[in-house]
Amino acid sequence: MTLKVKVISQQPPGGRCNLYAAYADALARHFRISVETEYSVERGAHGDGFPSLWLNGVAIQPEDGAIIMPLDILATLSAQGVPSDAMLGLGEALETPLERILGNSL
Repeated sequence: MTLKVKVISQQPPGGRCNLYAAYADALARHFRISVETEYSVERGAHGDGFPSLWLNGVAIQPEDGAIIMPLDILATLSAQGVPSDAMLGLGEALETPLERILGNSL
């Protein structure tokens, strides 16, 4: 299975950019792949600008329209044909950066 992960971020990264980069790191560790990071000055959340997280050339769209959650990533992977057994433990790994970001914002 080949998985390409790309993050589009502003420089310096802000809240969602940091979160999406942390998600990408979790994906990279889980699937033992590298991540492409692209810096942009264009706002375009969940599209061609920042903040965006892409899997295999497709920008992940958050269910709530605002912030990508771990379930959004798992649903995108599943829709792209990644077998569920290949994702075992990934949900928990993706929750860690989300909890860290949420904890810092309280």
